[in-house]
Amino acid sequence: MAFTLPDLPYAYDALAPYMSAETLEFHHDKHHQAYVTNGSKLLEGSGLENESLEDIVKKSFGTNAGLFNNAGQHYNHIHFWKWMTPNGGKGTMPSEVASKIDSDLGGYDKARADFLAAGAGQFGSGWAWIAVKDGKLEIMKTPNGENPLVHGATPILGVDVWEHSYYIDYRNARPKYLEAWFDSLVNWEYVAELMGKA
Repeated sequence: MAFTLPDLPYAYDALAPYMSAETLEFHHDKHHQAYVTNGSKLLEGSGLENESLEDIVKKSFGTNAGLFNNAGQHYNHIHFWKWMTPNGGKGTMPSEVASKIDSDLGGYDKARADFLAAGAGQFGSGWAWIAVKDGKLEIMKTPNGENPLVHGATPILGVDVWEHSYYIDYRNARPKYLEAWFDSLVNWEYVAELMGKA
């Protein structure tokens, strides 16, 4: 299966003022497109051509770095676009997500603080996550294109902390980007959908 770039689920300017149209155009049209293009080339002859994207990510981890990096980032970004929505954030959290965050992560405020700390504390490029592992929610961070799939977990929320995700809008202020993202952009309905499948 060659990789294909998904359309954004909203207009380029729909996430302003928290994420600009310029950021989305560069991030989606240039960066994600590069993962799709390079990943599709590296997939040829890998023996994983007929696998699902999740299995390509898991099976290339530690065995085919080039393919893994591009497939991992393709997987991460397919979900990243859906993890954001205009008018997202705290007030839109379904009750089943709220109660799971209460039971597993010590409540919304603690989960928010721990998630922001994971994102701010990820040295260099990477991601911060809420994932389901052994039936419980867990906050994780990973370098580069790595994600919870390769650590026996299923991601249900992830934020991109590569500089291209925020530098146009926030310069080097990664914590400000993370706060704006978590408080105003998170699509908790999509989190609930993924949690239900996990």
